Amino acid sequence: MKLGHNPILECLPVGMLQTNCYLLADAVHRQAVVIDPGGNSRQIAARIQEQKLDLAAILNTHAHFDHIMDAWSLQELAGGEIYLHPREQAVLQDRTVGLSAVGVALPGTAERKINKWLQEGDLLVFGSMHFLVLETPGHSPGHVAFHCPEEALIFVGDALFAGSIGRTDFLGGSYEQLISSVREKIFSLDGKTV
Repeated sequence: MKLGHNPILECLPVGMLQTNCYLLADAVHRQAVVIDPGGNSRQIAARIQEQKLDLAAILNTHAHFDHIMDAWSLQELAGGEIYLHPREQAVLQDRTVGLSAVGVALPGTAERKINKWLQEGDLLVFGSMHFLVLETPGHSPGHVAFHCPEEALIFVGDALFAGSIGRTDFLGGSYEQLISSVREKIFSLDGKTV
């Protein structure tokens, strides 16, 4: 992902849990992606408009409400296609961590559509931005990370926390899978990766 001389990379803490949501765009093509819009869709859309960007995609590392809740309202406000791994479908409906946990209408209606399903090895290209999809299950069954090798960046959702790993006691979680994901997919990357 060669973002040019003035790349846009902003971390926006959103929603009731202050989840890290990322806005990325390249300076040349003005295409943008948003990763994990767990709230504050109006604020995110306003930043996109202020920067005169075209939202190409809404990328979701997983379907816990604090990461995906405002994906559809952001799509209504700013456009872009919604991406998710298919193993997250049951998580969307879960009463403890899915959309129904916060009273949001369940997926299946037109306004809750997933536009693109993700899988290991997908290469997502938006303008000059390139994201390699890595399946990193454990925190949730279809959890993914978005790796940008050229920029030595990876967006890991809840697979990693500062000094810790994500929880594994929710629907579809597995401590063994998460440890394997972290060791094999994340810690195996170049040591300069952020």
